[in-house]
Amino acid sequence: MNWIRTENPAIVFEDNEVGRLKKKIWDASEEEIDSILKDYEIPSPSELGKPGCYIQNTPRIKCMEKRKRNDIVFVPVGCTENHGVHANSGLDTFMVTQILEGVRRYTAKNGYEVNLALPPLNYGGHPYHHLGMPGTVVMPKEVVEETLIYVMAGLWNDGYRKIIIVNNHGQLWMLESAIHEFMKRFQLPGIFRVLDWHRAVREFFTPDGKSDSIKTNFIHADESETSVALLLFPGMIDMSVVKDAQGESFLPDGHFDTSVDPFRRPHRWSEGEGHSAIERYATPEGVVGKPSLGNPKKAKRPIAAILSYLTLVIDQILEKFPSGTVPPVEKVTLRTEKEMEPFLKEPLSEGWKSVYELPQIGVFHKL
Repeated sequence: MNWIRTENPAIVFEDNEVGRLKKKIWDASEEEIDSILKDYEIPSPSELGKPGCYIQNTPRIKCMEKRKRNDIVFVPVGCTENHGVHANSGLDTFMVTQILEGVRRYTAKNGYEVNLALPPLNYGGHPYHHLGMPGTVVMPKEVVEETLIYVMAGLWNDGYRKIIIVNNHGQLWMLESAIHEFMKRFQLPGIFRVLDWHRAVREFFTPDGKSDSIKTNFIHADESETSVALLLFPGMIDMSVVKDAQGESFLPDGHFDTSVDPFRRPHRWSEGEGHSAIERYATPEGVVGKPSLGNPKKAKRPIAAILSYLTLVIDQILEKFPSGTVPPVEKVTLRTEKEMEPFLKEPLSEGWKSVYELPQIGVFHKL
Protein backbone atom coordinates (compact mmCIF):
# COMPACT_ATOMS: atom_id res chain seq x y z
CA MET A 1 0.00 0.00 0.00
CA ASN A 2 1.38 3.38 -1.03
CA TRP A 3 0.35 6.59 0.67
CA ILE A 4 0.28 10.17 -0.55
CA ARG A 5 1.38 12.43 2.28
CA THR A 6 0.43 16.03 2.98
CA GLU A 7 1.94 18.83 5.02
CA ASN A 8 -0.38 17.74 7.83
CA PRO A 9 1.04 14.52 9.37
CA ALA A 10 -2.48 13.43 10.36
CA ILE A 11 -3.67 13.47 6.74
CA VAL A 12 -2.62 10.89 4.17
CA PHE A 13 -4.40 9.65 1.09
CA GLU A 14 -4.27 6.24 -0.59
CA ASP A 15 -2.40 6.15 -3.87
CA ASN A 16 -5.43 5.23 -5.96
CA GLU A 17 -7.98 7.18 -7.97
CA VAL A 18 -9.99 8.18 -4.89
CA GLY A 19 -6.92 9.24 -2.93
CA ARG A 20 -5.44 11.16 -5.84
CA LEU A 21 -8.73 12.99 -6.33
CA LYS A 22 -8.79 14.00 -2.68
CA LYS A 23 -5.16 15.14 -2.82
CA LYS A 24 -5.97 17.31 -5.82
CA ILE A 25 -8.76 19.01 -3.86
CA TRP A 26 -6.49 19.27 -0.82
CA ASP A 27 -3.82 21.11 -2.82
CA ALA A 28 -6.20 23.25 -4.89
CA SER A 29 -6.01 27.01 -4.55
CA GLU A 30 -9.04 28.93 -3.33
CA GLU A 31 -9.57 30.09 -6.92
CA GLU A 32 -9.54 26.50 -8.14
CA ILE A 33 -12.05 25.51 -5.44
CA ASP A 34 -14.32 28.35 -6.54
CA SER A 35 -14.03 27.09 -10.12
CA ILE A 36 -15.10 23.58 -9.08
CA LEU A 37 -18.10 24.93 -7.19
CA LYS A 38 -19.03 27.04 -10.22
CA ASP A 39 -19.03 23.89 -12.40
CA TYR A 40 -21.63 22.40 -10.04
CA GLU A 41 -23.48 25.73 -9.73
CA ILE A 42 -22.92 25.86 -5.97
CA PRO A 43 -24.58 27.66 -4.30
CA SER A 44 -28.02 27.47 -5.94
CA PRO A 45 -31.58 27.59 -4.57
CA SER A 46 -33.12 24.28 -3.46
CA GLU A 47 -34.51 22.23 -6.34
CA LEU A 48 -36.91 20.12 -4.29
CA GLY A 49 -39.84 21.86 -5.97
CA LYS A 50 -38.19 22.66 -9.30
CA PRO A 51 -39.65 20.68 -12.21
CA GLY A 52 -37.33 18.18 -13.84
CA CYS A 53 -34.87 17.77 -10.98
CA TYR A 54 -36.21 14.76 -9.06
CA ILE A 55 -37.91 11.61 -10.34
CA GLN A 56 -41.13 12.69 -8.66
CA ASN A 57 -41.28 16.17 -10.23
CA THR A 58 -40.31 15.10 -13.77
CA PRO A 59 -42.64 13.79 -16.51
CA ARG A 60 -42.24 10.03 -16.63
CA ILE A 61 -41.19 10.04 -20.29
CA LYS A 62 -38.19 12.21 -19.41
CA CYS A 63 -37.32 9.98 -16.44
CA MET A 64 -37.24 7.00 -18.76
CA GLU A 65 -35.01 8.82 -21.24
CA LYS A 66 -32.58 9.86 -18.52
CA ARG A 67 -32.47 6.37 -17.01
CA LYS A 68 -31.43 4.85 -20.33
CA ARG A 69 -28.27 6.97 -20.18
CA ASN A 70 -27.69 6.68 -16.43
CA ASP A 71 -29.59 4.25 -14.18
CA ILE A 72 -27.89 5.39 -10.96
CA VAL A 73 -30.22 7.01 -8.44
CA PHE A 74 -29.14 8.99 -5.40
CA VAL A 75 -31.46 8.76 -2.40
CA PRO A 76 -30.82 11.66 0.01
CA VAL A 77 -31.51 10.99 3.67
CA GLY A 78 -31.75 13.66 6.36
CA CYS A 79 -33.99 14.23 9.36
CA THR A 80 -35.87 16.75 11.48
CA GLU A 81 -33.58 17.69 14.37
CA ASN A 82 -32.85 20.59 16.68
CA HIS A 83 -29.74 22.33 15.33
CA GLY A 84 -29.79 25.29 17.69
CA VAL A 85 -31.91 28.43 17.62
CA HIS A 86 -29.83 29.85 14.77
CA ALA A 87 -30.51 26.97 12.35
CA ASN A 88 -33.44 25.16 10.76
CA SER A 89 -34.50 21.70 11.96
CA GLY A 90 -34.43 20.42 8.36
CA LEU A 91 -30.75 21.36 8.01
CA ASP A 92 -29.60 17.78 7.35
CA THR A 93 -32.16 17.27 4.59
CA PHE A 94 -31.41 20.53 2.80
CA MET A 95 -27.68 19.95 3.12
CA VAL A 96 -27.70 16.55 1.44
CA THR A 97 -30.29 17.43 -1.21
CA GLN A 98 -28.44 20.56 -2.31
CA ILE A 99 -25.16 18.64 -2.57
CA LEU A 100 -26.82 16.00 -4.75
CA GLU A 101 -28.57 18.66 -6.81
CA GLY A 102 -25.14 20.05 -7.64
CA VAL A 103 -24.02 16.63 -8.86
CA ARG A 104 -27.21 16.33 -10.93
CA ARG A 105 -26.58 19.69 -12.59
CA TYR A 106 -22.97 18.79 -13.39
CA THR A 107 -23.79 15.39 -14.87
CA ALA A 108 -26.71 16.87 -16.84
CA LYS A 109 -24.39 19.41 -18.47
CA ASN A 110 -22.04 16.55 -19.37
CA GLY A 111 -24.73 14.39 -20.96
CA TYR A 112 -25.30 11.69 -18.34
CA GLU A 113 -27.64 13.20 -15.75
CA VAL A 114 -27.83 11.24 -12.51
CA ASN A 115 -31.27 10.56 -11.06
CA LEU A 116 -32.45 11.94 -7.72
CA ALA A 117 -35.28 10.55 -5.59
CA LEU A 118 -37.13 12.78 -3.16
CA PRO A 119 -35.99 12.29 0.46
CA PRO A 120 -37.82 9.26 1.88
CA LEU A 121 -37.03 10.15 5.51
CA ASN A 122 -37.84 13.75 6.35
CA TYR A 123 -37.84 12.90 10.06
CA GLY A 124 -35.28 10.13 10.38
CA GLY A 125 -34.00 7.78 13.03
CA HIS A 126 -31.97 9.05 15.96
CA PRO A 127 -29.55 7.82 18.62
CA TYR A 128 -30.83 7.51 22.18
CA HIS A 129 -29.17 10.69 23.42
CA HIS A 130 -31.40 12.82 21.16
CA LEU A 131 -34.55 11.83 23.06
CA GLY A 132 -36.50 14.66 24.63
CA MET A 133 -35.09 17.48 22.49
CA PRO A 134 -37.80 19.81 21.20
CA GLY A 135 -37.62 20.19 17.44
CA THR A 136 -36.24 16.66 17.04
CA VAL A 137 -38.70 14.07 15.70
CA VAL A 138 -37.58 10.50 16.45
CA MET A 139 -38.84 7.65 14.26
CA PRO A 140 -38.45 3.99 15.36
CA LYS A 141 -35.58 2.19 13.62
CA GLU A 142 -38.03 -0.36 12.19
CA VAL A 143 -39.86 2.47 10.40
CA VAL A 144 -36.59 3.81 9.02
CA GLU A 145 -35.39 0.41 7.84
CA GLU A 146 -38.68 -0.77 6.35
CA THR A 147 -39.20 2.55 4.57
CA LEU A 148 -35.80 2.33 2.89
CA ILE A 149 -36.14 -1.36 2.03
CA TYR A 150 -39.34 -0.75 0.08
CA VAL A 151 -38.13 2.51 -1.46
CA MET A 152 -35.18 0.51 -2.82
CA ALA A 153 -37.47 -2.25 -4.06
CA GLY A 154 -39.70 0.25 -5.86
CA LEU A 155 -36.78 2.07 -7.46
CA TRP A 156 -35.19 -1.21 -8.59
CA ASN A 157 -38.52 -2.26 -10.08
CA ASP A 158 -38.55 0.95 -12.12
CA GLY A 159 -35.16 0.19 -13.64
CA TYR A 160 -32.88 2.04 -11.21
CA ARG A 161 -30.54 -0.86 -10.52
CA LYS A 162 -27.78 1.23 -8.90
CA ILE A 163 -29.06 2.82 -5.71
CA ILE A 164 -26.83 5.03 -3.57
CA ILE A 165 -28.18 6.32 -0.26
CA VAL A 166 -26.41 9.51 0.80
CA ASN A 167 -26.80 10.19 4.50
CA ASN A 168 -26.47 13.46 6.42
CA HIS A 169 -27.48 12.38 9.92
CA GLY A 170 -26.55 10.17 12.86
CA GLN A 171 -28.48 7.08 11.76
CA LEU A 172 -25.96 5.23 9.60
CA TRP A 173 -26.36 1.87 11.33
CA MET A 174 -30.07 1.82 10.42
CA LEU A 175 -29.32 2.55 6.76
CA GLU A 176 -26.63 -0.13 6.61
CA SER A 177 -29.09 -2.57 8.17
CA ALA A 178 -31.71 -1.64 5.56
CA ILE A 179 -29.37 -2.43 2.66
CA HIS A 180 -28.43 -5.83 4.07
CA GLU A 181 -32.04 -6.70 4.91
CA PHE A 182 -33.08 -5.61 1.41
CA MET A 183 -30.57 -8.05 -0.09
CA LYS A 184 -31.46 -10.90 2.27
CA ARG A 185 -35.15 -10.42 1.54
CA PHE A 186 -35.09 -9.89 -2.24
CA GLN A 187 -31.65 -11.02 -3.51
CA LEU A 188 -31.53 -8.64 -6.47
CA PRO A 189 -28.49 -7.87 -8.63
CA GLY A 190 -27.34 -4.28 -8.64
CA ILE A 191 -25.07 -1.78 -6.91
CA PHE A 192 -26.34 -0.73 -3.48
CA ARG A 193 -24.39 1.65 -1.26
CA VAL A 194 -24.79 4.04 1.62
CA LEU A 195 -22.37 6.70 2.77
CA ASP A 196 -22.20 9.51 5.29
CA TRP A 197 -21.10 12.24 2.91
CA HIS A 198 -19.15 14.17 5.56
CA ARG A 199 -17.25 11.06 6.66
CA ALA A 200 -16.47 10.32 2.99
CA VAL A 201 -14.46 13.56 2.89
CA ARG A 202 -13.48 13.71 6.56
CA GLU A 203 -10.02 15.04 5.75
CA PHE A 204 -11.50 18.36 4.69
CA PHE A 205 -13.11 18.90 8.08
CA THR A 206 -9.73 18.63 9.81
CA PRO A 207 -8.60 21.83 11.54
CA ASP A 208 -5.30 23.01 10.05
CA GLY A 209 -3.48 26.18 9.12
CA LYS A 210 -5.26 26.90 5.82
CA SER A 211 -7.03 30.25 5.77
CA ASP A 212 -10.26 28.57 4.64
CA SER A 213 -10.03 25.70 7.14
CA ILE A 214 -12.51 24.64 9.78
CA LYS A 215 -11.00 25.49 13.19
CA THR A 216 -12.83 22.95 15.39
CA ASN A 217 -13.67 19.26 14.96
CA PHE A 218 -17.00 18.32 13.40
CA ILE A 219 -19.64 17.31 15.98
CA HIS A 220 -23.20 18.68 15.69
CA ALA A 221 -24.83 21.99 14.68
CA ASP A 222 -21.35 23.42 15.09
CA GLU A 223 -18.82 25.35 13.06
CA SER A 224 -18.77 22.71 10.31
CA GLU A 225 -22.51 22.28 9.83
CA THR A 226 -23.20 25.99 10.19
CA SER A 227 -20.53 26.81 7.61
CA VAL A 228 -22.04 24.37 5.10
CA ALA A 229 -25.51 25.75 5.75
CA LEU A 230 -24.28 29.33 5.26
CA LEU A 231 -22.83 28.30 1.90
CA LEU A 232 -25.81 26.30 0.64
CA PHE A 233 -28.91 27.93 2.20
CA PRO A 234 -27.96 31.07 4.15
CA GLY A 235 -31.55 32.30 4.28
CA MET A 236 -32.41 29.49 6.69
CA ILE A 237 -29.71 30.54 9.18
CA ASP A 238 -29.85 33.44 11.67
CA MET A 239 -26.39 34.12 13.04
CA SER A 240 -27.66 37.00 15.21
CA VAL A 241 -28.92 34.49 17.79
CA VAL A 242 -26.20 31.82 17.54
CA LYS A 243 -25.10 30.11 20.77
CA ASP A 244 -22.12 27.83 21.39
CA ALA A 245 -22.31 24.82 23.70
CA GLN A 246 -20.23 21.79 24.73
CA GLY A 247 -21.28 18.32 25.78
CA GLU A 248 -20.53 16.69 29.12
CA SER A 249 -18.59 13.43 29.36
CA PHE A 250 -18.27 11.46 32.61
CA LEU A 251 -15.17 9.49 31.56
CA PRO A 252 -11.71 10.44 30.26
CA ASP A 253 -11.40 11.43 26.60
CA GLY A 254 -9.85 9.22 23.93
CA HIS A 255 -12.37 6.40 23.58
CA PHE A 256 -15.19 7.82 21.44
CA ASP A 257 -14.55 9.64 18.19
CA THR A 258 -16.43 12.66 16.88
CA SER A 259 -18.76 12.78 13.89
CA VAL A 260 -16.31 12.20 11.03
CA ASP A 261 -13.90 9.90 12.91
CA PRO A 262 -10.88 12.23 12.71
CA PHE A 263 -8.98 10.68 15.63
CA ARG A 264 -9.24 6.95 14.72
CA ARG A 265 -10.38 6.21 18.27
CA PRO A 266 -11.55 2.74 19.40
CA HIS A 267 -15.25 3.68 19.23
CA ARG A 268 -17.37 5.58 16.76
CA TRP A 269 -19.58 8.14 18.52
CA SER A 270 -22.61 5.86 18.05
CA GLU A 271 -21.11 2.79 19.74
CA GLY A 272 -22.23 3.51 23.28
CA GLU A 273 -24.45 5.45 25.68
CA GLY A 274 -24.24 6.38 29.36
CA HIS A 275 -20.67 7.67 29.30
CA SER A 276 -21.91 11.22 28.62
CA ALA A 277 -24.99 13.28 29.37
CA ILE A 278 -27.87 13.29 26.89
CA GLU A 279 -28.52 16.42 24.82
CA ARG A 280 -31.52 17.61 26.82
CA TYR A 281 -29.38 18.07 29.93
CA ALA A 282 -25.87 18.68 28.53
CA THR A 283 -26.65 20.82 25.49
CA PRO A 284 -30.26 22.02 25.56
CA GLU A 285 -29.08 24.68 23.08
CA GLY A 286 -29.20 21.96 20.38
CA VAL A 287 -25.53 22.59 19.61
CA VAL A 288 -22.31 20.69 20.34
CA GLY A 289 -19.46 22.97 19.31
CA LYS A 290 -18.96 26.52 18.13
CA PRO A 291 -21.39 27.51 15.39
CA SER A 292 -20.41 31.12 16.09
CA LEU A 293 -17.26 30.36 14.04
CA GLY A 294 -19.35 29.38 11.02
CA ASN A 295 -18.36 30.95 7.73
CA PRO A 296 -19.39 29.88 4.20
CA LYS A 297 -15.80 30.15 3.02
CA LYS A 298 -14.83 27.28 5.34
CA ALA A 299 -17.35 24.96 3.67
CA LYS A 300 -16.12 25.42 0.12
CA ARG A 301 -13.29 22.86 0.13
CA PRO A 302 -15.25 20.01 1.78
CA ILE A 303 -18.20 20.63 -0.53
CA ALA A 304 -15.91 20.66 -3.57
CA ALA A 305 -14.49 17.37 -2.29
CA ILE A 306 -17.83 15.59 -1.92
CA LEU A 307 -19.12 16.87 -5.27
CA SER A 308 -15.97 15.58 -6.97
CA TYR A 309 -16.04 12.27 -5.12
CA LEU A 310 -19.69 11.52 -5.92
CA THR A 311 -19.01 12.29 -9.58
CA LEU A 312 -16.13 9.81 -9.49
CA VAL A 313 -18.46 7.20 -7.98
CA ILE A 314 -20.91 7.70 -10.86
CA ASP A 315 -18.18 7.54 -13.50
CA GLN A 316 -16.60 4.38 -12.11
CA ILE A 317 -19.89 2.52 -11.73
CA LEU A 318 -21.08 3.39 -15.25
CA GLU A 319 -17.71 2.50 -16.75
CA LYS A 320 -17.97 -1.02 -15.30
CA PHE A 321 -21.73 -1.44 -15.56
CA PRO A 322 -23.29 0.87 -18.18
CA SER A 323 -26.94 1.78 -17.81
CA GLY A 324 -29.17 -1.26 -18.12
CA THR A 325 -26.50 -3.72 -16.97
CA VAL A 326 -25.88 -5.19 -13.52
CA PRO A 327 -23.18 -7.26 -11.80
CA PRO A 328 -23.29 -11.01 -12.61
CA VAL A 329 -26.55 -12.41 -11.19
CA GLU A 330 -24.99 -15.71 -10.17
CA LYS A 331 -22.09 -14.02 -8.36
CA VAL A 332 -24.03 -11.47 -6.30
CA THR A 333 -27.22 -13.42 -5.52
CA LEU A 334 -28.34 -17.02 -4.99
CA ARG A 335 -30.63 -16.70 -8.02
CA THR A 336 -29.96 -17.87 -11.57
CA GLU A 337 -29.47 -15.66 -14.60
CA LYS A 338 -32.36 -17.40 -16.36
CA GLU A 339 -34.69 -16.83 -13.39
CA MET A 340 -33.87 -13.11 -13.32
CA GLU A 341 -34.11 -12.52 -17.07
CA PRO A 342 -37.74 -11.25 -17.13
CA PHE A 343 -37.20 -9.06 -14.08
CA LEU A 344 -34.21 -7.31 -15.66
CA LYS A 345 -36.07 -6.27 -18.80
CA GLU A 346 -37.14 -2.67 -19.40
CA PRO A 347 -40.24 -2.05 -17.25
CA LEU A 348 -43.50 -2.79 -19.15
CA SER A 349 -41.62 -4.15 -22.17
CA GLU A 350 -42.63 -7.50 -23.65
CA GLY A 351 -41.91 -10.33 -21.22
CA TRP A 352 -41.11 -8.03 -18.29
CA LYS A 353 -42.04 -9.08 -14.76
CA SER A 354 -42.16 -6.77 -11.76
CA VAL A 355 -40.21 -7.30 -8.56
CA TYR A 356 -43.53 -7.88 -6.82
CA GLU A 357 -43.84 -11.15 -8.78
CA LEU A 358 -40.36 -12.29 -7.75
CA PRO A 359 -40.30 -15.76 -6.15
CA GLN A 360 -39.10 -15.51 -2.56
CA ILE A 361 -36.17 -17.66 -1.57
CA GLY A 362 -34.17 -18.28 1.58
CA VAL A 363 -35.05 -17.89 5.25
CA PHE A 364 -35.18 -14.09 5.44
CA HIS A 365 -38.15 -13.22 3.26
CA LYS A 366 -41.16 -11.62 4.90
CA LEU A 367 -44.11 -13.95 5.33
